[in-house]
Amino acid sequence: MDNNSRIFDFLYHALEHFPKPDMFAGKEAGIWKKFSTREIAETVNKLSAGLLELGLSGNNMEVEQQDKVAIISRNRPEWLMLDLACQQIGVALCPIYPTTNIHEIEFIFNESEIKHVFISGEEILEKINKVKPHVPSLKNVYSFDALAQVEHWQVLLKDSLSGTKEKLENWKKKISATHCATIIYTSGTTGTPKGVMLSHRNLVSNVLNSKKSFPFEDQIHGRALSFLPLNHIFERMVSYIYIHSGISVYYAESLDKIGDNLKEVQPTLFTTVPRLLEKVYERIMQKAAELSGIKKKLFFWAVSLGEKYDNLSSPGLWYNFQLAIANKIIFSKWREGLGNKVETIITGGAACQIKLLRIFNAARIPIYEGYGPTENSPVISVNSKRKGGMKIGTVGIPIQGQELKLEPDGEICVKGPSVMMGYYKHPEQTAEVLIDGWLHTGDIGQMEDQKFLRITDRKKELFKTSGGKYVAPQAIENKLKESPFIEQIMVLGADQKFVGALIVPSILHLKEWMKQKNIPFTTNIDAINQPQVLQLYKDIIESFNEFFNHVEQIKKFELLPEEWGIDTGEMTPKLSLKRKVIMEKFRQSIEHIYA
Repeated sequence: MDNNSRIFDFLYHALEHFPKPDMFAGKEAGIWKKFSTREIAETVNKLSAGLLELGLSGNNMEVEQQDKVAIISRNRPEWLMLDLACQQIGVALCPIYPTTNIHEIEFIFNESEIKHVFISGEEILEKINKVKPHVPSLKNVYSFDALAQVEHWQVLLKDSLSGTKEKLENWKKKISATHCATIIYTSGTTGTPKGVMLSHRNLVSNVLNSKKSFPFEDQIHGRALSFLPLNHIFERMVSYIYIHSGISVYYAESLDKIGDNLKEVQPTLFTTVPRLLEKVYERIMQKAAELSGIKKKLFFWAVSLGEKYDNLSSPGLWYNFQLAIANKIIFSKWREGLGNKVETIITGGAACQIKLLRIFNAARIPIYEGYGPTENSPVISVNSKRKGGMKIGTVGIPIQGQELKLEPDGEICVKGPSVMMGYYKHPEQTAEVLIDGWLHTGDIGQMEDQKFLRITDRKKELFKTSGGKYVAPQAIENKLKESPFIEQIMVLGADQKFVGALIVPSILHLKEWMKQKNIPFTTNIDAINQPQVLQLYKDIIESFNEFFNHVEQIKKFELLPEEWGIDTGEMTPKLSLKRKVIMEKFRQSIEHIYA
């Protein structure tokens, strides 16, 4: 059956059109273990059968009645196998970030009445053991890794008994495109998590429309490296594109190992978030700081050429000639670091610095920025590979099948087959964002050249100073992050007389600068209190203030000694700032700014 109307149809589409020995691959004990398309299809069917024998199913396929299963695991081949196995029998999978705190896990498990949970690793098991007594619906825990106290997921793989086999085939026929495939809880940066219900139609339409719009070609020799969390809809939807296009998926071991995995896998494409591109760039610049003489000169000459790159208007033959040389002698090393075969990198989840987009694209490392919320499965727009399909600094052209409109205040609204079914058990919250079929995203944007969408800010994050002037913090933050001395920054000023900022310095660059100035470096805290260092940051802020209107200029700031992270609670798993948490945690520093 090749109707491709439900997500799991893609698996059989792949089996028919692109059977391959390494459809998925994951590292086990230091070795890449490959799974063939046939092996995956067989495992998925056995797992579906095992889940049916546990008494799980879609019941009458009303969302409230569908059985719910949770997964809390890092990316690995088994993740999508469980996903597809649940879909075939109408079970709604609820993915949860491994970093989620136990109160949120307990809330999600109870609201969605989770019956079974699949996990990886001891740490997650500890969390589950803490919440289990408070979750009456939870029957069992299965682990993808061999853990002493819990059952291994493979006990569920049933060479289906004849009755179960028929039952499974009947269930596959029963699942329709409008049925709920998954419930994804978005923590967002505020409030209690909300479960976004996405149907097969929502996701299938987003996959096929993204494929046509970008376009993604079917490529039997294509390889993707997957490291953005599958719990997030972006990486998961893109994984469905990979399956439908015959592209192999290799799962990175961890964020720390991406560098090694890129060289081993030599992917043709991958998706990322801006924070990771910033890290790659910082590492490259750090190595450059150690160069000397002509090598150093050439390196910075190449980078400054890259900063002028514009795909829509070429600065002329002489520029192109110089860039070709820079690509041969300098940027070729950058491409080697990514495995030398990268044709496509797609970035989303937050705004990417324009400077980085220019430099990487100049270096023939094509980065395409896209945009979309979980509530739209997720892609609304993307810069595409087509001629004239990309404009640096925008999130591209709305994909096929999307109607887009901007409200008078600039809020982006979208209508189409990818718009969610609603928030699980929260009709009143659904009604706030879904109005006459239009999804109100809460993002503010504008159109450029009548076709490219540019995001200017989050509606929630715009703030008014006490003088009544609106300030969009993200645009200011992104500009300031162009300074090598600024690792992270959060702009403040709601209801205050002026705009201030909390700044996390780049300790690497700061150490190097202090060494050149003969200022001894002992600890981060000591460094950020040195008068010369404070003067350095005053000068940096001054030099950037000229890019902004008077009301947007940063008048005072505080330096903080430690980087913000997911584990310490200041960043979401998508590596966006949790503004409320930061405001609370660093209240003293903020009071100091406005004292």
